[in-house]
Amino acid sequence: MAVQSGREQSRARYPDSSGYIKREGVRLYYEVYGSGEPTVFLLPTWSIIHSRHWKMQIPYLARHCRVLTFDGRGNGRSDRSAAGYGEAEFAADALAVMDATATERAVTVSLSVGAQRALILAAGHPDRIAGAVFICPAVPLASPQADDVRYLLDEVLPTVEGWPKDNFTSWVRDYRGFLEFFFSQMFTEPHSTKPVEDCIGWGLETTAETLIATEIGNGMDEETARKLCTRVRCPVLVIQGTADAVTGPGRGIALAEATGGDLVLLEGSGHGPHVRDPVTVNLLLRDFAVPRPPRPHWVRGKGRPKRALYISSPIGLGHAQRDIAIADELRKLQPGLQIDWLAQHPVTAVLQARGERVHPASAYLASESGHLESESAEHDLHAFQAIRRMDEILLANFMVFHDLAREEDYDLWIGDESWELDYYLHENPEQKTAAYAWFTDFVGWLPMPDGGPREAFLTADYNAEMIEHIARYPRIRDRAIFVGDPDDIVPDAFGPGLPPIREWTEQHYDFAGYITGFDPRQLADRQALGYRDDERVCIVTVGGSGVGGHLLRRVIAAFPEAKQRVPGLRMIVVAGPRIDPGSLPFHDGLEVRPYVHELYRHLAVCDLAIVQGGLTTAMELTASRRPFLYFPLRHHFEQNLHVRHRLDRYRAGRCMDYQTAGPTDIAAAIATEIGREVDYRPVATDGAARAASLLANLL
Repeated sequence: MAVQSGREQSRARYPDSSGYIKREGVRLYYEVYGSGEPTVFLLPTWSIIHSRHWKMQIPYLARHCRVLTFDGRGNGRSDRSAAGYGEAEFAADALAVMDATATERAVTVSLSVGAQRALILAAGHPDRIAGAVFICPAVPLASPQADDVRYLLDEVLPTVEGWPKDNFTSWVRDYRGFLEFFFSQMFTEPHSTKPVEDCIGWGLETTAETLIATEIGNGMDEETARKLCTRVRCPVLVIQGTADAVTGPGRGIALAEATGGDLVLLEGSGHGPHVRDPVTVNLLLRDFAVPRPPRPHWVRGKGRPKRALYISSPIGLGHAQRDIAIADELRKLQPGLQIDWLAQHPVTAVLQARGERVHPASAYLASESGHLESESAEHDLHAFQAIRRMDEILLANFMVFHDLAREEDYDLWIGDESWELDYYLHENPEQKTAAYAWFTDFVGWLPMPDGGPREAFLTADYNAEMIEHIARYPRIRDRAIFVGDPDDIVPDAFGPGLPPIREWTEQHYDFAGYITGFDPRQLADRQALGYRDDERVCIVTVGGSGVGGHLLRRVIAAFPEAKQRVPGLRMIVVAGPRIDPGSLPFHDGLEVRPYVHELYRHLAVCDLAIVQGGLTTAMELTASRRPFLYFPLRHHFEQNLHVRHRLDRYRAGRCMDYQTAGPTDIAAAIATEIGREVDYRPVATDGAARAASLLANLL
């Protein structure tokens, strides 16, 4: 019987086709991505996990060739048969999937135990296998790690700690405990909490009894493996982590020698380098399967125009507004500078309206906004966990950047909260080939109070990894620029034993002040935007994502009562680029508009605004000295902690709780706040120019 997964995180790429085949009564689930030659066939590994463990490879490879995967019997969407787990059966399953998908030949990629069925395919079916890549192969050509005591799987053991957990009795007694131990050994690299969690979850989709059946069926010995190696004629690449605590590096080295294949040792990598070091593994796979052609065009350095590649985060529209302001100021300092944008919706809507050049490679980016929307509930977005679960999307988008940066020459990369760029450049410092500037308006992942000890541990672990990155490779960020002032930084620590956030940030960042991108003194013409002086204008907006739909509906429900309380009330609801205006309720006198270009001009002259808890819109209102109500998303650590701290410092806005504020409460707050004189701290107007001057030095 096949077991269906529960709610699954958003994918960076979904299959172009999928289906089931049945071989000798066992249903096998497969997926096909991309097109063209060759086909890269990502084989199943041990049935403890299914084909989702290839999630970091599929989006990248599928942009360059056709990719085929299937869930091996025993896990994922395939059947859990009681028997039939011999390596010859897995190899026959793979051939059946190739036949069903019209795959004449393929380059196979295998992990761990998958190497055994890959050997059978390469040796026994040379006409079907164009090449074979083995990652940390579990082939019986050398002993496993010598410093670990291993026992027979069916042996009665004196202890159940450490590797004795790898035992039939232990699996039945405490299957989850075994999974937790095993995957801690698979990912020995520091800061591997996410892949360990993923694999435990996938492992729980099968049973100890199924796993026992897979071990009973696996009977390949050293003699058989060596005979198979002598029959392999296709090109072979072995990728082996030197810190592999499951099989040790010896087996990969021995397989490369026995097949005459190429060997790449990844120093410090464990048993799952395709997950923990995916950039390097992806590039090795692509260059093996699809050799890179030479660049068709090259220009001498002195003949190249100055070029910058701007990567603007799509999570909200605020980044686009400030980034355009910075770009405008940078062009003043560097006349003739060409700026290309690597961006996605909704940022592209702003860029295209401004006539900016959005690089065609942007079309390959996986949607980060769509992922966050899929993670949200009713005015609730657990931002830290949502970003953790965006790992494959971030990696896929970094690979888009990587290919672009490898194919085109830029003098400067600018990343505004482009988390994927910053993280993977520090993980792969050899990939830095241009000056790089990093922007952010908050520093430090912070746990929400109800996240408990686990979330406190995870946020501290993420912060520690970032601090280690900067300490080890300070040359990666040529400029780190905080969009704000030192006092805007929360007075917290990164975690137990870690430095205070403000102190550390002052040591490692330059400060541009806040960047609005406009001078509020030039935005006072209310009538030019169609608003009369005798109206009380209330603008409701939730930014560029689709997360704020519930707040819009609640404010709309408050409109009839608010109109009774406020004579001359005119309420304008801006749905934004990702919410269908037609999906919102309607009341007489209420105006609902889709995306409004340069919305800040309207906010600057309104009598009241109602917004989510995002920093950009709130600070635009603060700079324009407009009263506003803001509703931070529940569990959104940035809005509840970082943004709230900054707005309190500016004495700006009235924070409201969506959980307790019903339509009547909102109507009353509208009546109290609309048109109120405010006493905000002034917001600097030269932030974009200050930021541009810091960037100009890099050019």
